[in-house]
Amino acid sequence: MSSGDSLQGLIEQVNAFADERDWRQFHSPKNLTMALAVEAAELLEIFQWVDSNDSLVLTDAQRVASEHEVADILLYLLRFCEMTGIDLIAAAQDKIKLNAQKYPVELAKGKATRSIDL
Repeated sequence: MSSGDSLQGLIEQVNAFADERDWRQFHSPKNLTMALAVEAAELLEIFQWVDSNDSLVLTDAQRVASEHEVADILLYLLRFCEMTGIDLIAAAQDKIKLNAQKYPVELAKGKATRSIDL
């Protein structure tokens, strides 16, 4: 497994890429969250006028464009976590636990609504 095949390896690659270009000075949490929002909007744009059912199977062009946008989102998210000292894996695991408490299976299964009477 190469260093880019693990999350830590990818983080190191992203940090090296930014450091080689002296971009740390531009990577404030504010700027990175704005960049994340832009990239998420670009992913959304791919599906803007597509019927929900049609979005289940991507065309080749949609797949390539989506791959580029999700990569941008991930890279900016990794930089955000680096700049703020957030452990992405720990934060995700904690959030899964919180969601399990907030949306117990017996009340949430098969429901798309966010408000569940607990």
